[in-house]
Amino acid sequence: MTNFLDYRDLVGTDPDRVFKSNLFQSDKILVGLNCLTPGQTQDTHTHAEQDKFYYVIQGCGEFVVGNDVQQADSGCTIWAAAGVEHGVTNTSDQLLVLLVVIAPAPQKKS
Repeated sequence: MTNFLDYRDLVGTDPDRVFKSNLFQSDKILVGLNCLTPGQTQDTHTHAEQDKFYYVIQGCGEFVVGNDVQQADSGCTIWAAAGVEHGVTNTSDQLLVLLVVIAPAPQKKS
């Protein structure tokens, strides 16, 4: 693992699902990117043991956190505490790029 990364090198797309790439991961924290093409959705879900935040780097999306639904664009931060449902839909005509942080990090799958 390197201590310095340019997130732009890890941006991508997947027509079938949200594109994800990890920037850094330890037992304590996961830092990554989620990239959604126009109209793409990350369905609402929960993390029982992890807090999560999204930071909108580029684009605009409709975010759901619990009962709150709100549009957020570049520069906005969205917080979902452990156990709270959350999800996002890209409502813009450009790629939605999100910095995502989850703590503690989910267990790595073998």
